[in-house]
Amino acid sequence: MEVESGAFVEKARAALDDATLQHALKHIKHGFVEARANAAARLPDFEAMRDRARDVKAHTIAHLADYLEQFEANVTARGGKVHWARDAREARAIIHGICRAAGARTVTKSKSMVTEEIELNPYLEEHSIEPIETDLGEYIIQLRGEKPSHIIAPVIHLSKDQVADTFHEHHGRHGFHTRLTERSGMVREARSILRQRFVKADVGITGANFLVAETGSAVVVTNEGNADLTASLPDTHIVVTGIEKLVPTLDDCHLMLRLLPRSATGQDITAYVSFFTGPKRTDDLSGPSSFHVVLLDNGRSDMMGTEFEEMLRCIRCGACLNHCPVYSNIGGHAYGSVYPGPMGAVLTPSLAGIDKAGHLPNASSFCGRCEAVCPVRIPLPKLMRHWREREFERHLSPSGTRWGLRAWSMIAASPRLYRSMQWTASRFLRLIASNGWIRRLPLAGAGWTGERDMHAPAGNSFQHQWRKRGGRR
Repeated sequence: MEVESGAFVEKARAALDDATLQHALKHIKHGFVEARANAAARLPDFEAMRDRARDVKAHTIAHLADYLEQFEANVTARGGKVHWARDAREARAIIHGICRAAGARTVTKSKSMVTEEIELNPYLEEHSIEPIETDLGEYIIQLRGEKPSHIIAPVIHLSKDQVADTFHEHHGRHGFHTRLTERSGMVREARSILRQRFVKADVGITGANFLVAETGSAVVVTNEGNADLTASLPDTHIVVTGIEKLVPTLDDCHLMLRLLPRSATGQDITAYVSFFTGPKRTDDLSGPSSFHVVLLDNGRSDMMGTEFEEMLRCIRCGACLNHCPVYSNIGGHAYGSVYPGPMGAVLTPSLAGIDKAGHLPNASSFCGRCEAVCPVRIPLPKLMRHWREREFERHLSPSGTRWGLRAWSMIAASPRLYRSMQWTASRFLRLIASNGWIRRLPLAGAGWTGERDMHAPAGNSFQHQWRKRGGRR
């Protein structure tokens, strides 16, 4: 997985200065945050469902090997084939082999973060196979040569005018020469082009939101219906997904389907929910004659039995991104990973290594909103804290940070020294304050007051006031 998180600080600063991006990111609050809150309020047992979903996913991960075997057996029994990929290289080679056997020249794709993770598109292009993204957002960023900035809304960083410019630049070769400005017109134009690509595609590749062990089904949710056309029109359908997407039963899948859209977009249900179970039967009028499932590990099994195992419960709803104050100010590209935001701050170091993604667990205020809205109750702040500890243990954090933490540890371990330092700092801050506010802190504190003022300490400490009022231990 390509990771560019080493430039996080520089990219975050650039994102804060990007007026177009800042305007686009304002849609997160109304489009996702308020919509999720309303959807949760309409469902009285929403919190109880989150508890059950957490338990289902935890049980599945604890018995993952058994459920993977059951899933494979049921896919095989229905005429499909399961392929096991230890890493991205193996997954790409398997997919290429299937495409080559099918004589594929063009491949349609529905939205899949796992294919982004394994960088499938450039690999297929290198082997003379044209990948065509069919999710509207993914289609737009493919035209622009960009990567998604959100796991469910890949073009949330763009304005309508930027999309209009992109279509005007690229759709001329398809006979569309007018720059459209209305959303409905732009959607019709893109749909007209994509319909032709659906019909001519040799292979269809989808991801999977869930895999059902008891039936061998791959479940995909969309609002555009593109996954159905991708899976059913070509003669070969390939599902590419991670091993952690399993749930044991259809009832478990139903529970997840009630939580996923409400947490993601605030919808009670998505427009399309598709269950793909093997190739077409002899009496089916249409459908693929070849059905393959590529199950990717790529570091996921290494997370099992560690403090990061809880991350494998993630159902990729994006709620943690939508509610994160860091993500909502800088967007997804600053993270330098296909998995941005709080979930990416835990998952990216797990998949690519903390040495390549050390900035990400530190890109959090630990406000806890990500954990508060996670449909499967992943303790994301705790997991990010574990990655910070790993970074410190491996001497990957900056020397200034390390010395600062050592000094703080020494002060905090000595009550007498702590009270002395607190007394000194409190008087110093009141000395530099003006009308109860500090406009600029010295040294390392200057970053804090660069964007905001700071309240001056009000007076004596709690312990001083406690003793003054005769309090006893």
